[in-house]
This record gives sequence, structure tokens and C-alpha cells, in this order.
Amino acid sequence: MSRAERHRLTSLHDVELATLAASGDRQAFGELVRRHGSAVRALLRRIGATATEADDLAQDAFISAFESIAEFRGEGTFASWVKKIAARAHARRYQRDRRLRMRIEAAEPEDVGHSADPSGRMDLDEALKSLAEAERLCVSLCYGAGLSHTEAAEALNLPLGTVKSHVKRGLDKLKTRLAPDGDTLEGRRGSG
Repeated sequence: MSRAERHRLTSLHDVELATLAASGDRQAFGELVRRHGSAVRALLRRIGATATEADDLAQDAFISAFESIAEFRGEGTFASWVKKIAARAHARRYQRDRRLRMRIEAAEPEDVGHSADPSGRMDLDEALKSLAEAERLCVSLCYGAGLSHTEAAEALNLPLGTVKSHVKRGLDKLKTRLAPDGDTLEGRRGSG
């Protein structure tokens, strides 16, 4: 690709790139991957994928996005659209792996203790790791990937009430873990 062509692509909006990609322009789609690939992988890592899984799932998500690029209408951001595709792919893999694990053994979620940095703050990623797998997945899909509770329930093939319960329990645990010792987030908001 020439320098002028590269400059032209980098100056286009995501919707324009998606339109070009829908007409078969692979370089335009490549620019979308370049712009949003790391954010998609970061989301997948946050919802529990290993680095290798995140790379694989991101690649699968972008392939799916390319195959269905004509469906992207620009009503939301391209980043949100492809993140939803990636989150759903992770959810499908999670469900498949979960069924396999259940066949092998009935596993209890690990109880990970508080792991704070020396200043007493806790990293959100570390706090998410302390949640049960289902809670982490539901919270991350709803808040990290922007899926509604209904969309998350469909992606996970779980009842809506179950997803809502996992999200509520997960958020409650995160509030407790991320609050300074002896303090709650609600208490700090009210006293300020």
C-alpha cells in the first residue's frame, strides 16, 4: 500500500472504512483492525481470556465482523460492534468449556484473597479475577462489552434472572473489594 493510500485510510472515519470494507476493500478493513484490535484483546483479557485465547478470539471476532460488515450500519461505534462480537465468541467458548469441565469434575470457584498494591489500592483486573467465573463473565459482558442483560443471557444461553443475579453479586463483591478497608463506596460518596 502506498503512503498516500495509507494516509487516506487513516484519515477516514470508522463508518467510512466499514462502507469501503463492505464493498470489498480489505485494506479499509485492515485499518479497522489496526485501530481496534488492541481494545478488543484487552476486553477479552478483562473478561477472563488468557493472552493466547484473547488473540485467537479477537482474530475470530474480526473475521466474523468482516464476513458480516454489511450489517454494520454505524448506529453505534464500530468498536462497540466488534467488541460485542468478541464477547459473544468468548461466551460461546466459555459455555463449551464449562460443559466440558462439568463433565470432568464439579469445580468450586477459587477464593482469591485481597491482593492490593502497597498503596492500598486494588487493580480492577485483579478484583475481577477474584469473582466466580460466571460473575466475572456476566459483569464483563454487561459493563465491559456493553451488552444488555438480555443480550448477555442470550450469548451465554442462561436465563435472564440468572445473568442479573451474577451481575448483582459480582458488582457487590467488586464494591467490597475495591473499597478501602472499613469503607464502602456508598459511604465515601455520601461523606464528601
